[in-house]
Amino acid sequence: MHDDRPDVLLTGLLFYDLVLTGLGGPPAPGEEIWTEGMGSSPGGIANLAVAAARFGLRTSLATVIGDDFYGAYCRHVLAGQEGIDLSLSRTARDWPTPVTVSLALPPTGGALAVHDRALVTHGQEPPYSQDELMGEVPQAHTALVHLEAEPRGWLAKAAANGTQIYADVGWDPTRQWSPDLLGQLSLCHAFLPNETEAMAYTRTDSAVAALGALADLVPVAVVTRGGAGAVAVDQTTGEYADVPALDIDVLDPTGAGDVFGASFVAASLGGWPLEERLRFASLAAGLSVRHHGGALAAPGWYGVDRWWRSLTDPALREAYGFLTDRLPADPGPPVHHAPVTPPDPARRH
Repeated sequence: MHDDRPDVLLTGLLFYDLVLTGLGGPPAPGEEIWTEGMGSSPGGIANLAVAAARFGLRTSLATVIGDDFYGAYCRHVLAGQEGIDLSLSRTARDWPTPVTVSLALPPTGGALAVHDRALVTHGQEPPYSQDELMGEVPQAHTALVHLEAEPRGWLAKAAANGTQIYADVGWDPTRQWSPDLLGQLSLCHAFLPNETEAMAYTRTDSAVAALGALADLVPVAVVTRGGAGAVAVDQTTGEYADVPALDIDVLDPTGAGDVFGASFVAASLGGWPLEERLRFASLAAGLSVRHHGGALAAPGWYGVDRWWRSLTDPALREAYGFLTDRLPADPGPPVHHAPVTPPDPARRH
């Protein structure tokens, strides 16, 4: 029997991202600085949607798109170029598509260098809520969700439909980190916060301790640790995994967490063991930071296949040997990365 349910259901705010790289530092008040590196791409919820679609997942996105230049560009990329289903999305007249300018800053911290960014966003509250966009909430295999302090009504309906909810969470500007938010994990199959978020919400002092606390609340718990890799527990299979991050030069970290989440879902739908899921998600996120951020940095099967075929490091060949059986025979055509200046002379994909 043919199953035409989406593999991934998404809703959230869509942005047009303009990313500036090659900066020596942030501008001081009254200062103008020039940089030669710039890229543009859909962002926000598009990061998850494109990352999922590039792994061959049927992806349905419910979002609001402005009837302006930025909205038209995003619609063309998402539906026309990436094949994402926008039938649940709505075009809003006289509403500006949110635009974010991201300043990719140089690393700080010496040997434990941290890459960061500064963001400036122009936008307004969307005219349609997530619940209005979702309507009756279509059935789907999974949904990728960004948890917020105020629970969205459609989540409970999706979970009741049999949709597996994979959730993450963002920075709490109030710094209260209310544990009440974790009550929403009763609806979720998996939770994938970073270590700062995980420790703050669980009131613990390490990623491993936070993981232990979260494992009592959700079947699959994952805590990402940036340059230190990721740890995870799958209560449904009894597996525990701790994998390192790849040593990859970072151009722009924008959207890497979204690529991690979408890649983890893709591997989970394939029924992979936990360590393979975690390594695969870490690899995909690592490959994404080599390009200007936003949705179009996602590597997809093509990028992973290209990395694997060029890999010569014996230790990595052994650690990622599972890709031999996981990569599709046809990884598809080269993916489209963000239009940038200066153009990449090597045309890396």
